[in-house]
Amino acid sequence: MQSTRFKVMSMNVHKGLSPLHRHSTIYQLRQKMRSHHPDILFLQELQQEHRGRIRRFGQWPMTELTDFLSEDFWHDWHYGKNVEYPDGHHGNAILSKRPLFKGNNYDISAYRFEKRGLLHSMIQFDELESAIHCFCVHLALFERGRARQVGEIIRYIEELTDGAPTIVAGDFNDWRNRVGSPMRDAGFNEVFEVLTGAPARTFPSVRPILPMDRIYVRGLKIHSVEILHEWLKLSDHLGIAAELELE
Repeated sequence: MQSTRFKVMSMNVHKGLSPLHRHSTIYQLRQKMRSHHPDILFLQELQQEHRGRIRRFGQWPMTELTDFLSEDFWHDWHYGKNVEYPDGHHGNAILSKRPLFKGNNYDISAYRFEKRGLLHSMIQFDELESAIHCFCVHLALFERGRARQVGEIIRYIEELTDGAPTIVAGDFNDWRNRVGSPMRDAGFNEVFEVLTGAPARTFPSVRPILPMDRIYVRGLKIHSVEILHEWLKLSDHLGIAAELELE
């Protein structure tokens, strides 16, 4: 069987706005993300629809943002709505250059005031190889809630994947790195920890000091990792990327 290398990227896109909400950045984000050619893209705080943005900014896509971002580049996408309000909604999304076998968006909200979801899809690079399970997450702001959410995530993974190769990527809001231990116990490695010794510092984007964003993998080799520092004005988080390979 030939090896399969592919690139994944994860980013909290801050609803397509600059760090202080002054400017629309969604067009620049699309250009920057495409320039890195990720095969699978994990996005958090994606403003799938917001009529107020269309009224406020001279340039804002008239279509759903998953359509706008993926057009003529990523073959398929899966969106999970987490928060709805009068002008629209936002959530997590997975974009892929190959067809996605779309699962569900599981409600893992730890608090009533903070809606969170676990978005699940599968992707297969070759008919002879195992499907890769992909989970996109955005965890709670408070540590106690995150601990409950990680337990739920691991239970869903055990129920859904049957030990198959798995990626869990997103904004973990985990600046004290308390998530690492239960994820390791579940068989996962964080890509930056493996290659650099510590998770990537991604927040705040203008002066990143907190390791908020992660890519955890199981059943996959890690070849390289990258922090996307040049994106510092496009969101309040920096993007991260990794080159992976099926074992």
